[in-house]
Amino acid sequence: MATQTLPEQATADTFPINGTDYIEFFVGNAKQSALYYRAAWGFELQGYRGPETGVRDRASYLLVQGKIRFILTSPLGPEGPIAEHVQRHGDGVRDLAFWVDDARDAFAKAVERGAKPVHAPEVRRDDHGEVIVAAIQTYGDTIHSIVERRNYRGLFLPGFMPASSPYAPASTGLLHVDHCVGNVELGRMNEWVGFYERVLGFYNLLSFDDKDISTEYSALMSKVMSNGNGRIKFPINEPAAGKKKSQIDEYLDFYRGPGVQHVALATNDIVKTVTDLKSRGVEFLTVPTSYYDNLLDRVGTIDEDVGPLSKLGILVDRDDEGYLLQIFTRPVEDRPTLFYEIIQRKGAKSFGKGNFKALFEAIERDQAARGNL
Repeated sequence: MATQTLPEQATADTFPINGTDYIEFFVGNAKQSALYYRAAWGFELQGYRGPETGVRDRASYLLVQGKIRFILTSPLGPEGPIAEHVQRHGDGVRDLAFWVDDARDAFAKAVERGAKPVHAPEVRRDDHGEVIVAAIQTYGDTIHSIVERRNYRGLFLPGFMPASSPYAPASTGLLHVDHCVGNVELGRMNEWVGFYERVLGFYNLLSFDDKDISTEYSALMSKVMSNGNGRIKFPINEPAAGKKKSQIDEYLDFYRGPGVQHVALATNDIVKTVTDLKSRGVEFLTVPTSYYDNLLDRVGTIDEDVGPLSKLGILVDRDDEGYLLQIFTRPVEDRPTLFYEIIQRKGAKSFGKGNFKALFEAIERDQAARGNL
């Protein structure tokens, strides 16, 4: 059965967002994490910030693939907000940054509409020009930086110097950030939906209740928030009542609060990308081979051969505008928190509702193995 999207709504973005500028992770050892994302995921090391660039409290590595920019940041001592973040949450997403044309105007409008400021617009300069950066708070300890770079011609941000390495693994074909999913506490999903509506002018693209996303043991609810041009999409999940602990409850327990559950990365050839990632050691959730027995009856004609999809465990779903292919990694930390989705869209604008049962049963199998179901 095709997944239904909600009717298109007139949107009134509080300020235009050109796209995701970067995602910053606070991690325990950025040097080693950077090597993982380069070796396993095919990211390229392009920049560095740390004591050698005049920054005394942290080290950061800029990794790039396609239009995706990851910053991996570690504290250089046991004190301070970065160390506190890592101690509480483990490795996780700190900053989902927006690329805008006017950071001062965007920040002022967001605060006027009720955003909690993290810091006012700051002008950061070097020989290549200036970048203006502000930041507002969202769920948990996660923030949205607001980045204006129209007067900057440098590598990335002032404070970063170019970096490279003779070790340069090939790209795995990842193109851009498709969406980022946040997990929040029971009863707070609508609060954060309201935040994105009121503060940023986003609209509710899709909604799923506990009848859509449930198994025999657990359930959750989710609403997908999108800005007007569709370049920023934030599904927000909360747990729902079930016989056993849901994956959202497990995340909240181990992350010690709300945060980014997974980041979906787009590709134009999911079979090639996933084959490459698996060969480099990235672990994915698996579904029973019976999922593929009647796949074409469920989703209709697709361009891909079912054989390779079944071998790799890639899921397929269709909506009114096309179909998508998707697969989810196991958590990439020892804490069962952050994971990734690889997605290829062939017209579909939905999020794979037809795959929810198979996906969540796969997650529950891993939960049970960890003793957390």
